[in-house]
Amino acid sequence: MRNSFAILGFAASFAMIAQTATAQDQSSNRVATKTDWNVFVEDNPKECWGVSVPTETVNTRDGRVVAANRGQILLMVSYQPGSNVAGQVSFTGGYPFRDGSQVSINIGGTDFSMFTEGEWAWPASPSDDAKLVSAMKRGANAVVTGVSSRGTTTKDTFSLLGFTAAVEDAEKRCS
Repeated sequence: MRNSFAILGFAASFAMIAQTATAQDQSSNRVATKTDWNVFVEDNPKECWGVSVPTETVNTRDGRVVAANRGQILLMVSYQPGSNVAGQVSFTGGYPFRDGSQVSINIGGTDFSMFTEGEWAWPASPSDDAKLVSAMKRGANAVVTGVSSRGTTTKDTFSLLGFTAAVEDAEKRCS
């Protein structure tokens, strides 16, 4: 399992950076758009990532569709050469996840699991990241399902059009 202090630091820096993804057209650190994915770069410390927002979101409770107040919903893959982070997948659902819950990502019928902490979710290891990135490169959509601390189940669908180009661009910029 990954070092929780490193993860917390990573989440804190990503939280600040992710705020810029909302206003991608106004952000000065977006360096490329690859269909449904964008590439961002920060210089100090050096960080590069591909990020996308969902094309569809469904929130349910007790089997019924409900309205939910959510913040930023982002799926991303990041590279931080100074921290030996390469191809780390992360997801924020815009709400605190239920304690002890996991997030699942379904790509082409294959499920991948991510652990949660606060509003963020990650695969458990770099090898799990690599498997997930490989599946995302081959897939058309990623369906991410999580459960909020209030018991709402969220299902976010992300297009993977442009994913491979965005991730390869981010990796190249941080190599």
